[in-house]
Amino acid sequence: MKIAIPATKDNQVDGHFGHCDYYQIYTVSETKEITGMQTMEAPCTCGCKSNIASTLSDMGVTVMLAGGIGAGAINVLNSAGIEVIRGCSGNTETLVNDFVNGKISDNGSTCNHHHGHGENCNH
Repeated sequence: MKIAIPATKDNQVDGHFGHCDYYQIYTVSETKEITGMQTMEAPCTCGCKSNIASTLSDMGVTVMLAGGIGAGAINVLNSAGIEVIRGCSGNTETLVNDFVNGKISDNGSTCNHHHGHGENCNH
């Protein structure tokens, strides 16, 4: 299984999917062990308007553990075959371990604030 997490530079879940610095992609074995992690810089555009969903899907990602995320991004990720678990926080490796051990569930909360889609890249 491959799990993606929008992250900050200090290995914490970013509070908003579309504004993260990068994505950490964890590979987890059938025995629930983390067998690898790679980092991918986030696109310089809003997450729901970028091609990040298809890129992650092409990498084999099937789950996104996110902090705050909007309905548009959720729809795009779901259409690419990626399940989104909302309301996540904390250290990314700890989060992955908690998720594969059944300790994390979707909180049902969706960001619905309005933001521009012409942001400048800050990384």
